Amino acid sequence: MKQLQKQFLGAFLVLALLGFAQATFADPAPAPTINKGDTAWVLISTVLVILMIIPGLALFYGGMVRAKNMLSILMQVFIIFSMTAILWAIYGYSVAFTEGNVFFGGLGKMFLSGITPDSMAATFSKGVYIPEYIYVAFQLTFAGITPALIIGAFAERVKFSAVILFIFLWFTFAYLPMAHMVWYWAGPDAYTDAAAAETAGATAGFLFQKGALDFAGGTVVHINAGIAGLVGCIMIGKRIGYKKESLAPHSVTLTMVGASLLWVGWFGFNVGSNLEANGLAALVFVNTLLATAAATLSWIAAEWLMRGKPSMLGGASGAIAGLVAITPACGWAGPMGSIFLGLLVGAVCFWSVSSLKTMLGYDDSLDAFGVHGVGGIIGALGTGVVASPALGGTGIWDYVANAVAPEYDMVGQVMNQAWGVGVAIIWSGAVAFVAFKIVDMVIGLRVSEEVERIGLDVSEHGESAYHD
Repeated sequence: MKQLQKQFLGAFLVLALLGFAQATFADPAPAPTINKGDTAWVLISTVLVILMIIPGLALFYGGMVRAKNMLSILMQVFIIFSMTAILWAIYGYSVAFTEGNVFFGGLGKMFLSGITPDSMAATFSKGVYIPEYIYVAFQLTFAGITPALIIGAFAERVKFSAVILFIFLWFTFAYLPMAHMVWYWAGPDAYTDAAAAETAGATAGFLFQKGALDFAGGTVVHINAGIAGLVGCIMIGKRIGYKKESLAPHSVTLTMVGASLLWVGWFGFNVGSNLEANGLAALVFVNTLLATAAATLSWIAAEWLMRGKPSMLGGASGAIAGLVAITPACGWAGPMGSIFLGLLVGAVCFWSVSSLKTMLGYDDSLDAFGVHGVGGIIGALGTGVVASPALGGTGIWDYVANAVAPEYDMVGQVMNQAWGVGVAIIWSGAVAFVAFKIVDMVIGLRVSEEVERIGLDVSEHGESAYHD
């Protein structure tokens, strides 16, 4: 019996030693692998963002112009998306999402060089990756919608050729550096300890290093585009008949359809930016839904109070304002914080398009600045407030500890957010001013008075959106 016990004990010791050796000499962590569920979600999200642009944004903007300019808006959105897609593949992705300096990435991935079906892009969880090709495509859609937002500010009076040249310049020198400054970093796996985190952080974009939070594009997309639109509508001047003739939308029905497509597609925009199909993605989904609903109600309540009647155009505009405001905050706010942001932005954006525009005297045709610029600023600054765990937010994730940071400095974070807002305003404004000047000198910005009165559809494109 004792002999048998010794044999069992010996066998146990051998197995234990083998296990110890295997644990000691095996890789410290499993090799990174592609997660199929996350990949599927980002694929779907990419399609949803395309839906936001064509037909969503095109119809939303198109319904708000006069019938004689409907086709010009559809054409501009359609071609801007197509052009920026090609520019993104040629050099945009490389400049935005490869290591360079704090303002611009490098050119190592021009023409998508070196990217294969096996290439991986980091998510926000250690060891979790998606194929780089779908990350390229997902970010392409953001690069496509942002310049298209700008045209709403100066709709109905700019040459098609001028729009194309301006977008090329602005995309290259405003969108790409802003995307790099805010979103480029080495990825979570680089943050193994404090020293490694410091080294990795030094390679990140300027605003990432400043600690500015922007989950899905408050600065990169909305403030960036809104400021460029404001500069444009001031430099180009008012539409003929502004405040003298009726410039009312020709189809609020189509605007409502466009707004609805934007709302649906925005779940890809915001939730897809999580890059993973997990619990945080579910929170982002809820935040996006609630903030938009709250802003819709807030806008029409303010309009009802101030003008005596709530309008469908107001409801659609309120929804977009809510989507804009929650975009930077959606991954850090809690549901109640999202409702707060929505209620705030709906009322403020209504004031900006009904009163501020009149006070300052600019003709922002479709309220690109009034909704995207103002709403983006509210959302970006508000992120610093609603992210606080004390208010139901998620707090800031510490990638070295792989846990939420134990303390949250609301004042400090709002200051970080102010860095993002300030840089977006100055950078985009300066690039837009120079780009508009160049375009005006080269081909001229504005159509003739005769063309503007006839309408851009027939004059610029030789066809009409509608026929009698």
